[in-house]
Amino acid sequence: MFDSTAPVAPVVPRHGRLRPLGLSEVRITGGFWGERQDVNGAATLTHIESRLESEGWLPNFDLAAAGALPEGRRGREFADSEVYKYLEALAWEIGRTDAAAADPLEQRFRAVVSRIAAAQESDGYLNTRFGRPGQGDRWSDLEWGHELYCLGHLFQAAVARHRTRPDADDGLVGIARRAADLVCREFGADGRDAICGHAEVEVGLAELGRALDEQRYIDQAALFVERHGRGSLREIEWGQEYFQDDVPVRDAEALRGHAVRANYLASGATDVAVERDDAALLDALRGQWERTVERRTYVTGGQGSHHQDEAFGDDWELPPDRAYSETCAGIGSVMFSWRLLLATGETAHADLIERTLFNVVATSPAPDGKAFYYANTLHQRVPGVPADPEGTSPRASSSLRAPWFEVSCCPPNVARTFASLAAYVATADDEGVQLHQYAPAQVRTSLPDGRAVAFDVATGYPVDGTIRITIVEDAEFVLTLRVPSWASDAVLRVTTEEGLSEKSVLPGTAAVERAFRVGDVVELVLPLVARVSAPHPMIDAVRGCVVVERGPEVWALESVDFGADVAEAVVAGDPVEVEGRVALPLRRRSSGEVAEVPLVPYHDWAQRGPSTMRVWVPTV
Repeated sequence: MFDSTAPVAPVVPRHGRLRPLGLSEVRITGGFWGERQDVNGAATLTHIESRLESEGWLPNFDLAAAGALPEGRRGREFADSEVYKYLEALAWEIGRTDAAAADPLEQRFRAVVSRIAAAQESDGYLNTRFGRPGQGDRWSDLEWGHELYCLGHLFQAAVARHRTRPDADDGLVGIARRAADLVCREFGADGRDAICGHAEVEVGLAELGRALDEQRYIDQAALFVERHGRGSLREIEWGQEYFQDDVPVRDAEALRGHAVRANYLASGATDVAVERDDAALLDALRGQWERTVERRTYVTGGQGSHHQDEAFGDDWELPPDRAYSETCAGIGSVMFSWRLLLATGETAHADLIERTLFNVVATSPAPDGKAFYYANTLHQRVPGVPADPEGTSPRASSSLRAPWFEVSCCPPNVARTFASLAAYVATADDEGVQLHQYAPAQVRTSLPDGRAVAFDVATGYPVDGTIRITIVEDAEFVLTLRVPSWASDAVLRVTTEEGLSEKSVLPGTAAVERAFRVGDVVELVLPLVARVSAPHPMIDAVRGCVVVERGPEVWALESVDFGADVAEAVVAGDPVEVEGRVALPLRRRSSGEVAEVPLVPYHDWAQRGPSTMRVWVPTV
C-alpha cells in the first residue's frame, strides 16, 4: 500500500541511518538555489520540451503509436530517456510548486504521458528504437541499445509522479508497472541472464519497488547488480570496464569506466545493499567512493578525465585541460553520495554533494536556463565560438554553453535535479533533524514519535557564511548542522531567552540538543574567506599550481579579466577579497607586470563571451 507519510523525494530507503525530508517538508525559499529553481521552472522546462518536439524525440512516440516506425524516427537509440527525464523534472516541479490540476505544468505532463501511453505495447514493452518491423529485435543490442536504460528513467519518472501526486489518474505509474513486470519476466532468475550496457535500470527498479511496495522489482535490481562483472557484454575497444562488466561490484576498488554508468550502477547497488541489509556490499561501495573521491575526482567535484570514452582515468590521472567532467556524471555522483549519506550519516558524503552541486551542476546551465555545458573543462586553452542558438551541438563542446546537443542527456538531468533539490537539503532520525546543504528554506516535519519540528533558515550562502535557523514551533529535539571540511574556524551560536552561548566547532557536525522555544535562534558562522589549495603531489598534471577556493566554490581566472591569454599568468601573491569577490595577484610571463586580477566563481565562467580560462594557476 502507498504510504502517504513517505517523504516526497527521489530516494526513500525503507531503513537506514537517516530519513530524507521531502518536498512537502523542505521548501527552498530563495538565494543561490532558489534562483536556479525559479529559472528551471520558468524557462528550462519549456526550453527542453520545445527541443524534444523540434528534434523529433517526442514525435517518435506518436510514430510508434501510429505504426509508422521506423520511417521518420529521429535521435539516438536513447532518445526516449530524455523524454522520461523531462517528465520526471515536470513531476518534481509540480510537487515543488504545488501546481493545481488546471496548471499548465500539470496539463503539459498529462499531454506527454498520453503520447507515451499510446506507444506502449500490450505486453508492456516500450521503446521507439527496437521491436518493430524494420527495426532491430527487442533486447538484441544490450551493449548499445539502451532499452533497459530508457526504462530505468521511465521508472524514476513514475516514482516522481507517484510521490508528488499519488492519486493522479494520468496513467504513468501503470505504464511503468507494466514495463517493470515485463523486465522481471524477461530478465528474472529464470529469464535472460544479461545486463544493460548502460546502468540505470537498477536504480529505477529499486526505487519503483520502494514506491509501489513491490519487492520483486528490488530483487530484479539486485539480479542486475550482481550480474555485472562477469564479462557478459561484448568486448569493445575501451574494454569491459567501460560497462562496469569487468569486475563484480563487490570486488571493485574504485569507480571505473564510463563515469555516468559507474555512478548510476553504484547508486543502484547502494539501494540494493540497504534494502537487503547487505553490509558487505555497502562496505565495498563505501570503499569505492573513498578511493574515487581521493584519487579520481577533480577539485570541482567533477568526475571523468577521458574524452574518448567519457570515463574515469587511473588514480591521480586528472589533467585539467582534458577534464571531461560530464554534467551527468556530476549528477550521478550526487545520487551515489546521497544514498551513502542516508545509509551511514557520514558528513563527507554531504561535503562532496555540496562541492559537486556548486561547481559542476550549477556550472552547466546558462543564467537564462536555455544553454548548457555537457562537459566541464578546468582549463580552456583556446577561446570558443558561440553556439548557434537554433542549432544542435556536439556533446563535448565546452568552450561556451550550447542550447542542445546531439546527445542531450544533460539538460533534462539538470532540470530534474534542480526541481527536486529541496529533497537533498535535510534529513531526520529518531532524535532530530540534520541540515546538510545550506539555502534559505522552511523546514516543517515530524519525528517518529510525533514531535513536530519547524524552523526557518536564512542565509546568504555561499557569499555570506552565516546560516541562521529560527525556531517557529516549540519542540525538544537535536538540531545537527554540517560543518564543511574546509571550515576550520567555524562558530556555533545559540540565542534563547536565557541569553547567548557561543563556541568553536570543528569540521564534521555541530549539534544543539534542547527544548527549543519559538524565537530561539541557532547560528552557524562559517569562515568564508578565499584560500589557496595545492594539489595532491601525485597529480602530475597540476604539480606546481594552486587553486583558489572560497567556501564551497572553486574560482577561475578568465582572459577577459586578465587582459591576456591565461597561459601568461603566474601567481604572485595571496588572494584578496572585497565584498565577497576574489582577486589574485598575478604576474605576466612576457612582461613581468604584476596586478591584482579578479577571479570568477567557476560556475559563472564563460558568461561574458569567448575566453581562455584556468582553475589551476602556476606558481612558477
